[in-house]
Amino acid sequence: MHLALPFFLISLAAALGLPGLCRFSFWWALPLFLASELLLHAGLVLVIWLCCRRVDRDKPLERQFPGAVTGTRIIARLLCDYGGLRPVVLGEEKLPKEPFLIVCNHRSMFDPLMGIVALEKHNISYISKPSNMQIPLIGDIAYAAGFLPIDRENDRRALKSILQAADYLKRGVCSMGIYPEGTRSRTGELLPFHAGSFKIAQRASAPLVIAAIRGSEKMKRRLFLRPTRVELEILEVLPPEEVKAMSTHELAEHSRELMEKALEQ
Repeated sequence: MHLALPFFLISLAAALGLPGLCRFSFWWALPLFLASELLLHAGLVLVIWLCCRRVDRDKPLERQFPGAVTGTRIIARLLCDYGGLRPVVLGEEKLPKEPFLIVCNHRSMFDPLMGIVALEKHNISYISKPSNMQIPLIGDIAYAAGFLPIDRENDRRALKSILQAADYLKRGVCSMGIYPEGTRSRTGELLPFHAGSFKIAQRASAPLVIAAIRGSEKMKRRLFLRPTRVELEILEVLPPEEVKAMSTHELAEHSRELMEKALEQ
C-alpha cells in the first residue's frame, strides 16, 4: 500500500463529512480536502522536527537521530508516491555491508528521494546544495539524519563538508551519497564531474559504489498521469584499497565512463 493512501483517505473523509456535519455547501469539499492534506503533512513534518529539534548544525553528529532517519524515509516515500515514482534497484546484491560512498548521475530533483526509498536498508544520507538544507524544519531534520550541505562556490566550506562526510563513513554513522556533476543535467548528458567528491571515499578508506539512474527525468512529463519506473543500477563497487590506489581524477574518469556506457543502453 502506498504511504500516501492513508493521508488521502483521511482528507477525503474530512472533505465529504464536514460539510454535512457543519451544514456547509458541498462546494467546500475541494478546499476542505486540500486544507486537510496540507495540515496532515505539515503536522507530520512538525512532529518529526520535534524529535530532532536539538540538533546543533555547528557540530558533527555523534550518531543519527532515529526520529530524523525515520522521518526522512517517510517524507521521501510520500513525495515519491505523489510523484508517481516506482524505484527499482538493479544489482543490489553487489552493495557492501559496511558504510560506503555512492556516486551517481543526476537527472531530477527527485533522485535523492528515490535513493532514500530504494536503498532504505542501507541507510543512505546525501550531500546536497546549501539551499536545500536551509528549508525551515526540513533542513534540521535532514542534518539530524546525516545529510550535509556542500558549497561548491567556496573551496574551504566544500572541503569541510567532504571531511565531515568522510568522518561519518569512517565512524559508521551512515553511508553517503553524492552527485559528482554537482547539479542535475537538463539534457540527460553527463555534466563535468567534480573530482573532489571522490576524496570522501579515499579519506574514509571506504568502498566506492558507482551507480547509474535512468527514468527519473520522465517524471515531470507524467506527473499524476501514470507511474514512472526509475532504475538505479549498481554498476561497480571498488574496494577501499583500489580507491586509495587511484587519484581522484582517475576515479572520476572511471566512474564517468561506466555511467556513460550504462546510460547508452
